This record gives sequence, structure tokens and C-alpha cells, in this order.
Amino acid sequence: MDSTLIVASIAMVLALIFYTFGVWGEKLSGTIKVKHLISFLIGLILDTTGTILMRQIAQDGGGSKLGIHQVTGGLAVTLMLIHLIWAVFVYVKGDENAKKNFHKFSIVVWLIWLISFILGMLVGMNLI
Repeated sequence: MDSTLIVASIAMVLALIFYTFGVWGEKLSGTIKVKHLISFLIGLILDTTGTILMRQIAQDGGGSKLGIHQVTGGLAVTLMLIHLIWAVFVYVKGDENAKKNFHKFSIVVWLIWLISFILGMLVGMNLI
């Protein structure tokens, strides 16, 4: 197995762990805390790193066509960035009602990200 693929895969799994911790930790606690913001940021960095490495692998292998995984992956990274920016804004603003309702958006972004993650695994295993 190519070392780039190993690093990319590890980055993506770690992104899943950190992002899931942030989203579900925020939901279960009922508010946004600094540790959730940090988890969102680390998840975004790891996901972006894994995505860049996977894109490089695909381009090197001649498989850089635009497909469902590329579309959902691009959407997921974009939504993760928007999610992080909005989370910081809500946290800094300090509105307790906004903090309590923020998790609704978090869950939607996490689900879209999870779909992209699963599609990536299926594509990687040549199942779709």
C-alpha cells in the first residue's frame, strides 16, 4: 500500500473521530464549548489534508474525473468550514439560545460529511 494512501486514510479516520466528537459533544452538552470548536477545527484540517492527498493519488492514477464522491466531498469540506465559522461566531456572540440551537445545523453538516466519508470508502474499495 502506498504511504500517501496510508497517511490520507489515517487523516480521514482521525477527521471522523474529531469531527464526531465535536458535533455530538456539543449536542450532548447542550451548548458550544471551546473544546468543540477545537474539535471542529482539527476535523476540518485533517479532512482537508486527507482530501488533498486523496486527490493527488487520484490524479497520479489518472482517476481525477468529477463524480458523486468528489461533489459530496467538496460540499462537505465547504460546509465544515462554514460550520466552524458559524460556531465561532455563535460562541463569541454568547447568545445562550443560539448556542443551544446550534446543534441542529451541526448534525446536518456531520451527516453530509459522513455520507461523503462512506462514499469515499466505497469508491476506494471499487464497490461503486
